[in-house]
Amino acid sequence: MRKPVLYCLLSAFVGGFVAVWLVENQGGLLGTTPAHAQPPGDSGFAGPAVSGPQSSTIRPAAIAPNPELTPEEQVNVRVYEGANRGVVNILTRTVSYDRFFMLPTPGEGAGSGSVIDKQGHILTNFHVVEGASKVLVNLPGAKEPYEGEIVGQDPDNDVAILKINAPAEELYPVPIGRSDNLRVGQRVFTLGNPFGLEGTLTTGIISNLNRTLPSRTGHDMKSIIQTDAAMNPGNSGGPLLDTGGRMIGMNVAIATKTGQNAGLGFAIPVNRIRQIVPQLIAHGKVVRADIGIVAVKELEHGLQIVEVNKGGPAERAGLQGWKLVRRRVVRGPLTYDVERQDPSGADIIVAVDQQPVESASAFVDKIEEHQPGDQLVLTILRQGKTLEITVTLGSN
Repeated sequence: MRKPVLYCLLSAFVGGFVAVWLVENQGGLLGTTPAHAQPPGDSGFAGPAVSGPQSSTIRPAAIAPNPELTPEEQVNVRVYEGANRGVVNILTRTVSYDRFFMLPTPGEGAGSGSVIDKQGHILTNFHVVEGASKVLVNLPGAKEPYEGEIVGQDPDNDVAILKINAPAEELYPVPIGRSDNLRVGQRVFTLGNPFGLEGTLTTGIISNLNRTLPSRTGHDMKSIIQTDAAMNPGNSGGPLLDTGGRMIGMNVAIATKTGQNAGLGFAIPVNRIRQIVPQLIAHGKVVRADIGIVAVKELEHGLQIVEVNKGGPAERAGLQGWKLVRRRVVRGPLTYDVERQDPSGADIIVAVDQQPVESASAFVDKIEEHQPGDQLVLTILRQGKTLEITVTLGSN
């Protein structure tokens, strides 16, 4: 029986629709471990997630209630008519080369995105624009597309920011909500351009929370929202909305055997996006804390340091990895040196800030919770003795 695979929602138009992100799951379907409305021109991503009650909703101008619609239908219409003008269609052009003759082959792709401010910033997935030689952004109702510039990207979390030079009066930012108070069973909507069909609304519920998905770089994306709202190729980068029309996530992938919707869609939570977007706009990338440890080996009782960056935070703090040992060998008339890695003197990390760590991924999570310049206290085993080492984090 074939295992389901995970597809991104990007559609590539090379002889038809082709899903370009395939991640074979080796451990089950998912490999899972377990607002206020912003003022005009504010992206809603400038600060931390809103912690108070959500009271804002989309109130599109000149939309009168239709007494012939049920209350549920009126919510659907209100969400669509309020948010759709802020959801864009993204077309990409790429060039690939035949590996035998190195002949260029043009290609095209399509995805979705959300306007996040009046300055022309567009939120989408990294995989939508990855490798693109040209990006075109179609605003709802615009006569011509705008050329998009990639101003920032974070492949680890599959997030990218585009910038278009469009008049402010043509830009309608999608209201930003929060994702820390979501509940399984909550009704949600997706907006995007599946199969290139602009302005398509689908609805469903949140079917689970806190899923873990691999990104294109192999980095685990955590706290992912699972929904049964229909998603298909072309929905990538579009918003996942609540009944108030606020963005609570960005659509990123589907689990399917066929490449089309099978009732399992996934979205990056907006609280994670809030942390990333300001850095992408300001620096073009996410500035992450770095401890300067290149590799570790998982042991039953901790993480053995394999290698540290020369001159990095870990080395400056005195942490030790495997040592390169040279031994001279004499065989008859020949004399030569043999090199090997000696792990016997390497430090073993057993806790970070008094909290035990048992896996490499858990250790990385601890580092990512901090900012450059923060200090961590590592509890280590060195030659059978327990020591505490303070490390000041750098940046990468």
